[in-house]
Amino acid sequence: MNTITTEITTMINRRDLLVGSAAGLLMGSLTRASSASAAEDHSHHQHHQAAEKPQQLASVATAKPGMTAQGYRPVITPNARTLPYRLNNGVKEFHLVAEEVEHEFAPGMTIKAWGYNGSTPGPTLEAVEGDRVRIYVTNKLPEHTSVHWHGILLPWGMDGISGLTQPPIKPGETFMYEFTLQQHGTHMYHPHADEMVQMALGMMGMFIIHPKTPTQPAVDRDYAILLHNWAVHPGTYRPDPSVMVEFDLWTMNSKVFPFIDAMVAQTGERVRIRVGNLSMWNHPIHLHGVQFDVTGSDGGRWPENQWRKEVTEIIGVGQTRDLEFTAVPGDWAFHCHMSHHTMNAMGHGVPNMLGVKQPDALLKEVLPDYMPMGEHGMAEHQVHTDMGHMPGPENTLPMMMGEGRYGKLEMGGMFTLVKVRDQLDGDPGWYSPPEGTLARKVDTVPKDIPV
Repeated sequence: MNTITTEITTMINRRDLLVGSAAGLLMGSLTRASSASAAEDHSHHQHHQAAEKPQQLASVATAKPGMTAQGYRPVITPNARTLPYRLNNGVKEFHLVAEEVEHEFAPGMTIKAWGYNGSTPGPTLEAVEGDRVRIYVTNKLPEHTSVHWHGILLPWGMDGISGLTQPPIKPGETFMYEFTLQQHGTHMYHPHADEMVQMALGMMGMFIIHPKTPTQPAVDRDYAILLHNWAVHPGTYRPDPSVMVEFDLWTMNSKVFPFIDAMVAQTGERVRIRVGNLSMWNHPIHLHGVQFDVTGSDGGRWPENQWRKEVTEIIGVGQTRDLEFTAVPGDWAFHCHMSHHTMNAMGHGVPNMLGVKQPDALLKEVLPDYMPMGEHGMAEHQVHTDMGHMPGPENTLPMMMGEGRYGKLEMGGMFTLVKVRDQLDGDPGWYSPPEGTLARKVDTVPKDIPV
């Protein structure tokens, strides 16, 4: 086992030299067009294609723009990255390290999570149907673990169920999984050992398998989003794995709005958003501005006669869905349609004060920082928190966040934007609607309109 670990360490230290191919440069040019309004550097979205032989590197240069030598367009995982691999005698070798990570949901809220390779979610794995993959998993957690390759067809002994298909991976050990990919589709990976704790703390990632024979119509942008929920009690720094229902943070790729990277595209491009759900709740995912086609899942891209038009798709726990559409100009909302899933730090059991006249002066004498739900609603919540009138407990986020072109967005959690422009050139900024296409205030309503 020590020999394997030494070999892996050498591999990781050398991988930057091994993976510097044209595919990475092509992917870098794609992601530079993505939204700079997000909080993080997008360079971690680059896809690295390993090349052992000079002719393999040359073949990338002759591929279509943005495509790899194997004929697929690399996936972009907002706020995350794709894991590089080493090509060893025709086998793609990956290395996952299970470990504790310090994770920031948004500035002002950081937790001690568990993840892979320094992040939650772990890096996205990408390969092609027919590839043989070898995945080393090193355990740096304080307890044993395993990795289950969710929805992937493989030998029984590679399925990653601790105690059933394999011994547990003890702290300090490295296990090797090896199998040939027999399918394509949008898949995930996660532990199958102390699963409730390890998944609640953030251990999960996406595993994208591209078809060996590219399918049509081809997509111009390919995004991956992993849904999750968290229970982080006010003032604490570690997620609570014992919570079954009353979660207070809802995330896309372990970030909350407005710090989830926007997905960008040019007008007329075909965009695919791959959505996986490893939260403990089902999510009706809604996209504004278009009717999308539901085109696939972990069963691969479906035959076109099975596609269906939707604007909202319920993605159940453990499911994946591929949503495809033709991009139209605008800053379009993409979010879960459960309204409390687009808020942060959701409290439970808060008294309903709607319609109740409150003695604010008396309350403030006893509790100077207390601010209950308003008599007229919660629309002023973000204004007060932004102005510092209502400080929350340590290491929590305001329930509502985000600023748009026209004011407060009053959102959080599972909410981001699809930014489409006729021509992308750096930061898209906020969309400028053509004249006559913006809702506006009017002074009167024609008297002959019935009510």
